[in-house]
Amino acid sequence: MEEKNQTAVAEFLFLGLTDHLHQKIILFIMFLFIYLVTLGGNLGLITLIWVDPRLHTPMYFFLSHLSFVDVCSSSSIAPKMLHDIFADKKAISFLGCAAQMWFFGLFVSIDCFLLAAMAYDRYTAICKPLLYALIMSKRVCVQFVVGPYVLAAVNITTHTTLTFCLPFCGPNIVNHFFCDVSPMLSLACADMRINKVVLFVLAGVIGMPSGLIIIISYICILAAILKIQTSDGRRKAFSTCSSHLSAVSILYGTLLFIYVRPNASSSLDINKVISLFYTIVIPMLNPLIYSLRNKEVKHAFRRTLERKQFLTGV
Repeated sequence: MEEKNQTAVAEFLFLGLTDHLHQKIILFIMFLFIYLVTLGGNLGLITLIWVDPRLHTPMYFFLSHLSFVDVCSSSSIAPKMLHDIFADKKAISFLGCAAQMWFFGLFVSIDCFLLAAMAYDRYTAICKPLLYALIMSKRVCVQFVVGPYVLAAVNITTHTTLTFCLPFCGPNIVNHFFCDVSPMLSLACADMRINKVVLFVLAGVIGMPSGLIIIISYICILAAILKIQTSDGRRKAFSTCSSHLSAVSILYGTLLFIYVRPNASSSLDINKVISLFYTIVIPMLNPLIYSLRNKEVKHAFRRTLERKQFLTGV
């Protein structure tokens, strides 16, 4: 028994979402549809921004990278999850689990930083319109994109290394549908207080600056909008921020609920349900939010269709 207890875990088994066949069919159809919409919506938005010169602005530069990150984050979870819905053995190797955690955590962290960069872009456009071109230069925009990748890589590499350096000597059943930090820590047979402290601290150190940038930017934006004399002017200024504000509220609200609240690992079943939202649904929502609530994107889409019809002679 002593020897058995010290045996290292070579693979992990997911509990998955349900054991009922009719629920599996419904979930598979629903999540496959969501994933296809995610791919089509985000890749379509990237293409639209790339082909329309009027969208070659900092805001849409950030948005194209946000769409790319959404495709990557969804693709790191959805294919495996769809495969596992009907699989008898929902297994993933030790290294595969570490890789899945690293890639998904990387892209979610980048998402948060990009939303902060977009908030600062909106603040500059509304509060400092005369200096906008100077402040949001091409060099600054590139730095605002490269920076999130570096910071996110440091963040998730720390989490992944600390998590998978812990001894896993059984059981190897993960109460989740992917390798997330909290359910993996619950399986480790060692003292996890350091990991939990680091998880909470890095969530604050990495997440707080991006959150503060968003909050301060919107406080300044709101103050500037209230100074606008005409209601039409206020409506136009606010409409340029509404899509971004919706995306921020959805993502940050979900992540705060899962990772920052105390004893997050003690309610894994609740986390599993909420995780479905930010791993599968949110990457699909972002292109819909920015296309349905953004006049410039809708106009660009209309111009692209008209150009295509003209070229094909239809």
